[in-house]
Amino acid sequence: MNRPTMSAPLHYDDVTPLAYFASLVASDEGFPLLEAAVSLAQDDDPALDVQGVLAQVDGLAQRLKSRLAADAAPLQKLRLLNRFFFQELGFGGNLNDYHDRRNSLIPAVLATRRGIPISLAVLYQEIGLQAGLVVHGISFPGHFLAKVSLPRGEVIIDPFSGQSLSRDELEERLAPFRRRVGNDDEMPLGLFLASATPRDTVARMLRNLKEIHRAHADWRRLERVLARLVILLPEAWTERRDHALVLAELGARREAAAALSIYLSQCPDADDAPTLARHLAAWQADS
Repeated sequence: MNRPTMSAPLHYDDVTPLAYFASLVASDEGFPLLEAAVSLAQDDDPALDVQGVLAQVDGLAQRLKSRLAADAAPLQKLRLLNRFFFQELGFGGNLNDYHDRRNSLIPAVLATRRGIPISLAVLYQEIGLQAGLVVHGISFPGHFLAKVSLPRGEVIIDPFSGQSLSRDELEERLAPFRRRVGNDDEMPLGLFLASATPRDTVARMLRNLKEIHRAHADWRRLERVLARLVILLPEAWTERRDHALVLAELGARREAAAALSIYLSQCPDADDAPTLARHLAAWQADS
């Protein structure tokens, strides 16, 4: 597949994983979703061959494309994609250990064929796109989905199970979220079926990892994830605040103070600002 190229070539041996990630997500134009998603695994394995992983996915897509007639209709392509991805390759949800961080790491998902909805959706989308289909992710509440645009409408796929979801099934899945926010009447289903941007998709992957690492008090992995979120979403000030707090937990108080100063300058009226200002003063005194 012809992937987007950056204006200045990177020498991968000379760049840190974080700098590499920053180069991938610098612009929304030509944002390389799969490559950015794969690169998240460099937090576990800095020497990961990202291009090699991309080649694996291209190889899977080529296997599917070789079975498609040149004049195959979109519906036929979709049926073959679903059979290939969910049945032949065996991709599906990790029911036994849903919160394993490896379910969010594309190389591990490729190796085990198990993941969570969003990591599976990223792979499903890439293979579908290479097969000539129009596939997008959907940042549906609680469960990432995929949609395939066909001449007569859209098909919504649950990448965790391979199930095609009807409107009634989608309404049923949305009902608990509507009840939680207490706004049943003003939230039409279509509002939740918009295509997720690549940036939003990677942000959701990172926030999943953020919650996993926080639950395990895995501060070093959490710091790396938050550093990526700050780069990906430079105006998401709460991510910068959280990064500061984790840096302080790791003893990097000078860096923590710099990050927290930015948060407080941007959110001076936040409820936590007085408490955090006291933290900042103490960190600055220690550094």
